[in-house]
Amino acid sequence: MTPVRSPRTPPPRLPVRPRPVDGPALSPMLHRLAAERATGVLLRERGALYLCDGQVVHAESPETPGLDVLLTTGGVLDAEGWREAVAQAGERGRVGRYLVDSGRVAEGALELCHTGALFDAAFFVLGPSSAPARFRYGDAHWLGTVRPVPVAALERETVRRRELLHRIWPDPATDNAPLIRAERQAQPPVPARQEAVLGQVDGMRTAADISRALGRPAFHTLVDLRRLAAAGIVTTAPPAPRRHHPDRMPPDHTDRMVPAHPTTHPTDEHGEHREHGAPPPLPLPLPLPLHPDTPDPVSALLAPSPADPNVALLRRLRDALEAL
Repeated sequence: MTPVRSPRTPPPRLPVRPRPVDGPALSPMLHRLAAERATGVLLRERGALYLCDGQVVHAESPETPGLDVLLTTGGVLDAEGWREAVAQAGERGRVGRYLVDSGRVAEGALELCHTGALFDAAFFVLGPSSAPARFRYGDAHWLGTVRPVPVAALERETVRRRELLHRIWPDPATDNAPLIRAERQAQPPVPARQEAVLGQVDGMRTAADISRALGRPAFHTLVDLRRLAAAGIVTTAPPAPRRHHPDRMPPDHTDRMVPAHPTTHPTDEHGEHREHGAPPPLPLPLPLPLHPDTPDPVSALLAPSPADPNVALLRRLRDALEAL
């Protein structure tokens, strides 16, 4: 008799710690706005997120190329077509819809480019910030709604990108500083994509500058630069030295020195005004008292002297003065 085998019970699944999506660098305000299905724009230090009914419909950051750059550089749309769409539908907030309806851009291509630009800018907008965020209700972007993205999906993608960069190279210095090629005897070969990025490294450009020059998403440029930094090919440029002019004399400020109270003229003990800071005038010497037996100086001068032939003339002059 063949024994009947009982169905095998599958082993219990191992507990999996949920992946955190909220942290000190993400925006708790964004969660509250999503819960209340808010519409408006969330302004943060490094860009803005536009929401419609609690979902993110657009993101902007000065660190990333805009959707227009990605479309025109990639050959999906020419610059004239973009300007026409903004002029025709910008005030109505339907630029994206105009591009599709006019046949300039296929709907799938627009959604793909727009979603990539949204995630790219949101990565920087949700980065660490030292300034408070604020939200303006009711504001809408002129592009219009293309493909909304839930807040939870946006934060998960942001965390995934941070972890990827950290695995490639944990030092984030190459993300924002001007870059130079590291000094080494021989440079190892790099892929063509990284070679294009390396060609833009000149000691002045940052990752954002390189992204705009190449018309690529900024996050992709960060990935390439961190890989180049991990290979020892790229490093941050040293700070520029301060310019020193040894032949330039320090400015003379003596002509601008003014007294603390220039309109105040202190008075001395005699009630006379004097300039502030000037030493008080020395008192005049008092006449010395004369002894009773001491003759008057004028009388002594006019006293008869046999050795002076002009005594008679002086006497006549004195008599004439006294007669007046």
